[in-house]
Amino acid sequence: MKQGRHFSMIRGFHLADWLTLGNAGCGVAAVFAVMSHLQASAPQQLLLAAALVVVAFVLDVFDGRVARWRQRSSLLGRELDSLADIISFGVAPAAIAYGIGMNGLWDRLVLIYFVACGVSRLARFNITADALAQGGDKVKYFEGTPIPTSLLLVFVMAAAVWTGATGERLWLGVVGLGPGDLHPLVLMFALSGSLMISRTLHIPKF
Repeated sequence: MKQGRHFSMIRGFHLADWLTLGNAGCGVAAVFAVMSHLQASAPQQLLLAAALVVVAFVLDVFDGRVARWRQRSSLLGRELDSLADIISFGVAPAAIAYGIGMNGLWDRLVLIYFVACGVSRLARFNITADALAQGGDKVKYFEGTPIPTSLLLVFVMAAAVWTGATGERLWLGVVGLGPGDLHPLVLMFALSGSLMISRTLHIPKF
């Protein structure tokens, strides 16, 4: 009986939902690629991780368009989209950062802050989406930057990997602060996270 209910749930997925699940799958695969690099010191795995985040972004763009085209948007789809986004544009970029060398104590705290901001940003969006739509079918603007903007951080990190600037050669070096190290490059994650949770920054949604 339970198995039948599971299949019933899957049958209820729309095409846009499958694209969203593809987004989540790319994010998880990116994390696995970083793990492969850490196990075998294989920088190409970091480039693969970055490429998978790009693919996740493409799927994220198209799932919304497909949902509107087929007029099959739903609350389930919105929740799936948020959960997929936190994996692909929150956890995966943080994992890539750790993999390229931002792994000091203070780096980890900044990366945790970044992911926490992403989670908070998506949760706030979900509970305020109806109000932000101002009576229409579509949200008019974002409060704070959308979490997929972390793709810009991924591009920076991919460039660092491509030029061999990883580990001890990471751009901007490393600073010892008390009990741990801080790689100044990680501060771009602190900035990104802070912009995501800003309530004064309004980004038009096209």
